[in-house]
Amino acid sequence: MTMPAMRSDLDHTLGALADPTRRALLQHLSRGDARVTDLARPFAISLNSVSKHIRRLERAGLVRRHRSGREHILSLNPEPLEDAAAWLNRQHNLWTARLDALDELLRAEEKAQPPPGPREKGRTR
Repeated sequence: MTMPAMRSDLDHTLGALADPTRRALLQHLSRGDARVTDLARPFAISLNSVSKHIRRLERAGLVRRHRSGREHILSLNPEPLEDAAAWLNRQHNLWTARLDALDELLRAEEKAQPPPGPREKGRTR
């Protein structure tokens, strides 16, 4: 199976969410806009490392940046999260329906089978 040359928006979103540091950054931004330095403060990693995480979030469209003088202010863009949640919900609904149908089929099959005879009760299949 070959992989597509271009990644989808969903791929970028889920890839960005795969890292706990990036999820923590998004959690912080969910409370409101923040300067890059304020976002970096709670982490025991370099400002350069935090900046790399932020760039990954920006590429995924999860974070927007604007400048105010020398400061970089970041804000959360919830749209990619909403798109990912919608996709996950569709998958959940699809698989729930399929598993419910399989459960019904197995129950119907079980009911259609005759009960085991006296000699077959102790046998395993």
